[in-house]
Amino acid sequence: MTDQVKYVLDEKDIPETWYNVIADLPEPPHGVLHPATGQPITPDDLATIFPPALIEQEVSDLREIEIPGPVRELYRQWRPSPLFRARRWEKTLNTPARIYYKYEGVSPAGSHKPNTAIPQAYYNKTAGIKKLATETGAGQWGSSLAIACSAFDLECLVFMVKVSSEQKPYRKALMQSFGAEVVPSPSQRTQSGRDILAKDPDCTGSLGIAISEAVEVAAASPDTNYALGSVLNHVCLHQTVIGLECMKQFEMAGDSPDVICACTGGGSNFAGMAFPYLGQNLRGESNTRVVAVEPAACPTLTKGAFAYDYGDTAHLTPMVKMHTLGSSFIPPGFHSGGLRYHGMGPLVSQLLDLQAFEATSVHQLEIFESGVEFAKAELILPAPEANHAVAAARREAIRCREEGVGQTILFNLCGHGHFDMQAYTDYFAGKLKDYEYPAEEIAMALSGLPSVG
Repeated sequence: MTDQVKYVLDEKDIPETWYNVIADLPEPPHGVLHPATGQPITPDDLATIFPPALIEQEVSDLREIEIPGPVRELYRQWRPSPLFRARRWEKTLNTPARIYYKYEGVSPAGSHKPNTAIPQAYYNKTAGIKKLATETGAGQWGSSLAIACSAFDLECLVFMVKVSSEQKPYRKALMQSFGAEVVPSPSQRTQSGRDILAKDPDCTGSLGIAISEAVEVAAASPDTNYALGSVLNHVCLHQTVIGLECMKQFEMAGDSPDVICACTGGGSNFAGMAFPYLGQNLRGESNTRVVAVEPAACPTLTKGAFAYDYGDTAHLTPMVKMHTLGSSFIPPGFHSGGLRYHGMGPLVSQLLDLQAFEATSVHQLEIFESGVEFAKAELILPAPEANHAVAAARREAIRCREEGVGQTILFNLCGHGHFDMQAYTDYFAGKLKDYEYPAEEIAMALSGLPSVG
């Protein structure tokens, strides 16, 4: 029996539709509110920064939404992505569990983010938009949108969280290689950035601040729209190609997952893997256990409040009901930049409130220890964000060993770590420390939540 098993689908098996979990919710999603009035937002309000097709997807309750031909054609460059059975890692862990991982690091950007960058660029191009503005933390989303904009001949402006731009200069170079302009955030480019710097000239930035800058630019120009790499319903929708492919690959394997682990920052990676399986659970067709894992330094699901909040620091975005640490939250500069966001996607948040899945957190040292162990066994070095799922899967495998049960564990290896070597360098040098966000600081950030009737 070979040490590693790889399940590969044919191009014809790329899903023809995305899966919309809204269709299977026992109650409708919570309303979205205008940031200035607190009243329900209208499609016209969103039209200043999003094209009509994405606005329709944001509110649709159809279970299946067709993937456009040009999008599927670009998906063919790396989709379907492979599913691996991690036999060598199973041996390392001496576990009776069967561990599988879906590997999204085969995409042009090295992560799962192009799954939504490609359709977002496509829909904006067909709507006559010339330029997209966005934010990025670790750079996976910014590089994915830069690639997508290049494919559809759109200009791309990326506000990159300052601490990440300093930690990950190669991500910046990758974005620039595809024609994107990259601006460290907070910046002097926007009023929201200038306001932050006036208060704190040494501010390291946050995704909330970078979102404010990108939205401000998009709202000010009729030929520029805003693109978001996580959180929103249409973003989660596009990512479901991951879980849908997994289901076909498990049919090939003659197996099915008992527990699914996925890292969560804003929710896109988690949604991509988990939503199709959670949909089966909600329809009473299965009972798969699902675990969302987040950094202890940014504990949105495990310690945040489920409340209406702004998606950005300057309060330019609509208010959505989500698990949040408060829009003023600026996390420490730990090395998982893609998970440093104060809020969680509203659909992910609602599903947690419905107890459809579990949430846990892990510390920085554990995720790097798990990632290095995994790399030695499986010969793939994960991104720091992906290491959270690796760590959670490792915990489950050890539990199976201790309990003597042979469960099937699935996780999404959502990106490779080739541009994250400074993080690994700091880990091997003993420079990384565990950081748990203090309860008093969380309480302070949550004290500024908007009052919504």
